[in-house]
Amino acid sequence: MHFPIISVIVFTPIIAGLLIFLLPGERKNEIRVTALAAAAFALLLSIWVYFSYDTAAGGYQFVEKHNWLPQLGISYYVGVDGMNAPLVLLTGVVMFTGVLISWGIEDRPREFFGFLFVLATGVFGVFVALDMFMLFFFYEIAVFPMYLLIAIWGWQVTREYAAMKLTLYLFIGSVVSLVGGLAMFFTSGLGTFDMIALEGAGFSLAFQKFWFPFVFLGFAVLGGIWPFHNWSPDGHVAAPTAVSMFHAGVLMKLGAFAALRVGIMLLPEGAKFWMPWVILLTIVNVVYGAFIAMIQTDFKYVIGFSSVSHMGLVAMGFATLNREGMIGAGVQMFSHGVMTALFFAVVGMIYDRAHTRQIPELGGFAKKMPIVAIAFVVGGLVSMGMPGFSGFVAEFPIFMGVWKFKPWIAIVSGVSIVITASYIIRIITNVFFGKMPEHFEHGDDYHEPIGDVIALDKVALALLAGILIVVGIYPSVMVPMVETGVENILRLLGGA
Repeated sequence: MHFPIISVIVFTPIIAGLLIFLLPGERKNEIRVTALAAAAFALLLSIWVYFSYDTAAGGYQFVEKHNWLPQLGISYYVGVDGMNAPLVLLTGVVMFTGVLISWGIEDRPREFFGFLFVLATGVFGVFVALDMFMLFFFYEIAVFPMYLLIAIWGWQVTREYAAMKLTLYLFIGSVVSLVGGLAMFFTSGLGTFDMIALEGAGFSLAFQKFWFPFVFLGFAVLGGIWPFHNWSPDGHVAAPTAVSMFHAGVLMKLGAFAALRVGIMLLPEGAKFWMPWVILLTIVNVVYGAFIAMIQTDFKYVIGFSSVSHMGLVAMGFATLNREGMIGAGVQMFSHGVMTALFFAVVGMIYDRAHTRQIPELGGFAKKMPIVAIAFVVGGLVSMGMPGFSGFVAEFPIFMGVWKFKPWIAIVSGVSIVITASYIIRIITNVFFGKMPEHFEHGDDYHEPIGDVIALDKVALALLAGILIVVGIYPSVMVPMVETGVENILRLLGGA
């Protein structure tokens, strides 16, 4: 029997979370060290799985299957393929850097890290689930702690409103998808939630056309698809830094991945019928999201709407249903996850020191926080899709796939690249360069002089920025793996 490495990755965070809950609340350093050790362990295992995946063989690897409730057709069934192995690695990276950046949390760190780790187990579980019931089970585990993390530790002005809005949107979306999932279970006649078995269930064309929009859009709510994206920027802005990193970096990928896994892969004919309509929604995401980001004055809202725009590219890549678009979307999920984690980490560091996120009130921060400025510039170049960075490796194939589908859509969506460049350059100019306001530089009755970030913050930024550069310069570290996952999807689509 082989070592159950996927299960260890999935359950490490929740076991660590329970251990943290058992520690006395005043032992803050022990709590932080426990959290960091667990996050580092999960990251190392996810790196090991990623680099041990046999790209030549393809398919699902590291598979574990145990009957859980055989009477109801439910099994504990997990594994990784070319599509979800990068997402497992992404979750490990965001979890580890999120702990580093949350080191200074003084308000109930025990509960904060405990809930954050419950959330991480839910995320890992969704990415590796090959049983539809398990996917829904972990999906709900991932959504629930978000409410508490935002409502308790979030930005005081909007945290309760944003937490409730996020939770309602995501629960309603997941219930709609669950109804579609149950329809598949009962119609298949197979008596199982095993998604590999359901791929061959041969659902009728009428069934697929009717249920596809319920399943796909129910999950795509979490992916931030227009017009159901409204919860996302408010949730980003209200959440504490590590939770924003998780939220934009990983949770939105959860929605996109589940929409792919349960929607497109189990109902391929329904996908072919509806995708021309879905791609129209994603155009609004991509272009409108970029324009709204451009006019924001709150630093965090800019990144929040930028996420909506870039996640539109993921959905657009999937909606092309062709090889190039899907490979681009697979890489974009990873690239965007690391990039937004980096962006939100930077915003959090500046807000912790300046106590404002209003871009016009900031300036000259590169002088005091040079590493933070360099990290943001790297993230900005990724966001613009500059060659040599992971954003280009992801976005170029998406636009190729969209061009093959309908050239005019690629041309219209291309506007977003110009708009993205404009707001990124505006932030770099206004926040990091120019003249620093006097009260930030020398302090006054109300402000301490601005200081540099701590070493742990620099480690987190260097790790995130380094990954974005490595994938950009050496795309073959990821693209061939994603391609093996796409081959399987195209096979299900009948070589579409």
